Amino acid sequence: MNHVLIAAMSEAGETAESLAGQVGVDPKTVQRWVNPGRTPRPRQRAEASEILGRSVEDLWPDVLKRRAPVWFRRWADIEREAAVLRWFELAWIPGLLQTEAYARATLALATPNPDEVDELVNARVQRQSILHRPQPPLVVVVIDEAALRRRAGRDGKLMREQCEHIAACAELPCVQVHIVPVDTPIYLGLGGPFILAEMPTGARVAHQDGPARAHITDDATEVASLERRWARIVGEALPRAQSLDLIRKVAASWT
Repeated sequence: MNHVLIAAMSEAGETAESLAGQVGVDPKTVQRWVNPGRTPRPRQRAEASEILGRSVEDLWPDVLKRRAPVWFRRWADIEREAAVLRWFELAWIPGLLQTEAYARATLALATPNPDEVDELVNARVQRQSILHRPQPPLVVVVIDEAALRRRAGRDGKLMREQCEHIAACAELPCVQVHIVPVDTPIYLGLGGPFILAEMPTGARVAHQDGPARAHITDDATEVASLERRWARIVGEALPRAQSLDLIRKVAASWT
């Protein structure tokens, strides 16, 4: 039984009938959501979670894993539990800072199946709920400016909104964003993106993208090597205020 969903409905004063009426489904459908392994469609999940005042992640935690590759499921758990995330991206906007439109544009490159894209986009967007928890992790992001200037979508509107979204996220107390200017000479970040996670216990785990799958490791030597690389990359990035100014400047350049 989905006891979290049952409790959320009770706390919100909702019954299967009242929730079904607001979401636009049959009451029997809502009753089925209570059963293990039964989840609403993406739109219905989003609407139900808003009505109940709970995140999709809280109500249906397994849904974020089911569509993700097996190798990513471990990282999804690490990301959700981390106290600190340090993330460097060279060519893409980090997933935690992506708009739905940008996520859709990038994920559509990997699969032609619209239903699968919908699920992947929903899972990626729902991961961002960690930024709005009562006790969110500290997220420090370094992005190469080239990622801000690489068009996604058919026109500049998508990238303008994406850059504006990054600027808005950068003003959250738990988020720090730094930009490495595009005219920076060669630096260690050109070796590729990676993420460092520090857990509440103090344990450290690293994530590095690969051609087919990511490499996730808690090997102390590998993690220490990436931490040294991180320190060198941060040294090339602009301070927070200057980075925010640059992000807004790039946003205005997209027409």
